[in-house]
Amino acid sequence: MGKGKLQKFAEMETFENVFQYPFSVIEQVPFEMTGRWHEDYFKNDNPIVLELGCGKGEYTVELARLFPEMNFIGVDIKGARMWTGAKMALQEGLKNVAFLRTNIEIIDRFFGHDEVSEIWLTFSDPQMKNPRKRLTSTYFLERYRRFLKDGGIIHVKTDSNFLYTYTNFMVKENQLPLLFATTDLYHDESIDDETRRILSIQTYYEQMWIERGLNIKYMKFKPYPQPLPRREGENSPTPTLPYREGELREPDVEIELDDYRSYHRPKRSSKDKAR
Repeated sequence: MGKGKLQKFAEMETFENVFQYPFSVIEQVPFEMTGRWHEDYFKNDNPIVLELGCGKGEYTVELARLFPEMNFIGVDIKGARMWTGAKMALQEGLKNVAFLRTNIEIIDRFFGHDEVSEIWLTFSDPQMKNPRKRLTSTYFLERYRRFLKDGGIIHVKTDSNFLYTYTNFMVKENQLPLLFATTDLYHDESIDDETRRILSIQTYYEQMWIERGLNIKYMKFKPYPQPLPRREGENSPTPTLPYREGELREPDVEIELDDYRSYHRPKRSSKDKAR
């Protein structure tokens, strides 16, 4: 590990807005703030939004600037990268930002039932040859359901046609409510006002991909099916579909692989399709 990384890790230990619990640590030291982020850290009842795979944390910080009425937590395992956003948030005095360094595979250990309102997946690795590692796979969606509120939203912003297509199939296969989808975010005139607000946020790599002529895809959906309609004259609460908490199904389809090499994202197979 380089000297610069060691210095960043040492400084991260002093940051009040950073919590470091990689898999090796959480097994030995329980995370006591699960279900208590509002009371113990943010000191308010504003909605909590996660950015999973936040990298340098620049998108998390930009969201916090744009939506001061919400709380944001950037999550990643790469602490040296996360240092950038965490330091920026401290210098600017942003109280609605925190960072959690951990493995996303165990994300459900850090948040309680109904504690999170939204999740952002920004330019996640599409994991074209490993379905279980895709952040919109059944493996991860089942974990998000454990802490995402009813009506909670998952945002996917990506340069990968493969990940965008796969996620669309996931939504259709499991009858999940699709709120919005576009294959060209910056040239789609049909986007709503709330979505348009996020156009001012572009990460370093996103700007590079746009300059290369790559369209940015975006979609938002809910990880729970729509509730069943209430019968006429029925006063009981609206029931939910029987598989609301049940097992999600992976789409049994083949999807063409992305035909380019993204920055730091090597092509993983000579085959042209993957499930």
